[in-house]
Amino acid sequence: MDTLLLVEQGLNGLQLGVMLFLMAAGLTLVFGIMDLINLAHGSFYMVGAYLTAALVPVLGGFLPALAAAVLLTALLGLVVEAVALRTLYRRDHLDQVLATFGLILFFNELVKILFGPVPIFLNPPAALAGTVDLWGLKYPAFRLAILGVGIAVAAFLWLLITRTRVGMLIRAGATNREMVMALGVDVRLLFGLVFALGCGLAGLAGAMAGPVLAVQVGMGEQVLILTFVVIVIGGIGSIRGALAGALLVGIVDTVGRALLPAGFRLVLDAASANAAGAAAASMAIYVLMALVLAVRPRGLFPAG
Repeated sequence: MDTLLLVEQGLNGLQLGVMLFLMAAGLTLVFGIMDLINLAHGSFYMVGAYLTAALVPVLGGFLPALAAAVLLTALLGLVVEAVALRTLYRRDHLDQVLATFGLILFFNELVKILFGPVPIFLNPPAALAGTVDLWGLKYPAFRLAILGVGIAVAAFLWLLITRTRVGMLIRAGATNREMVMALGVDVRLLFGLVFALGCGLAGLAGAMAGPVLAVQVGMGEQVLILTFVVIVIGGIGSIRGALAGALLVGIVDTVGRALLPAGFRLVLDAASANAAGAAAASMAIYVLMALVLAVRPRGLFPAG
């Protein structure tokens, strides 16, 4: 395998890591502060992608459609939190799992009714449709844009969490939720803002994934399991942990899928090596999670 291919796979891994970070940042805050297991988080990823695809012809461009889709997904999150989830905060986790699983089914059927069961293919903006020459490597400009958006969001979240009063309350909530409630903080408003922020980030991830993957019903469930792995590796409630975990999972998953089949070809025939490599690559991130938990049971950067 030549150097350029390794660099390309490394960039693909970083791009996947950034997408996972956008998903994990919101989910880890929701779980860390609200103590809510939200299996429907992937549904907001799907909604963001579908809204972007629907709004591009209406608003005349990808960027205004993306901005509108993120805002609408965050507003949808506020409504869902107020209508369906607020009564679950004091219930046990099994009730939360069952209720949010029901939301997955609801959103999947709703999207199927509104947009149909056929996948939608979303084009990137014309300015980002080509490739960029990186020292001889022709790399898609849109994938580089995803990396840039992820870095910008990470910087925004760092400023929000560490330099604002809202961020102070979020940090305090992730560390000791009962103490924040005892101090008279409007927990209902804080929970709503955190949930809407998480949904908006999931919608942003879905919108950015639209031109890379097919926009289809159930696309959120495919990425949700990886997102939970990221949160466990990084530490529940930690934005810094979500970023580190997402980049680790993205690189291990992508590079593993590229390198492991080639490694198995040294001892197996091509067909067997491809099958064994794909299976081993699928297990690699769970092996990584087990190794991290064996050394640091609360994750790499636990909140508090």
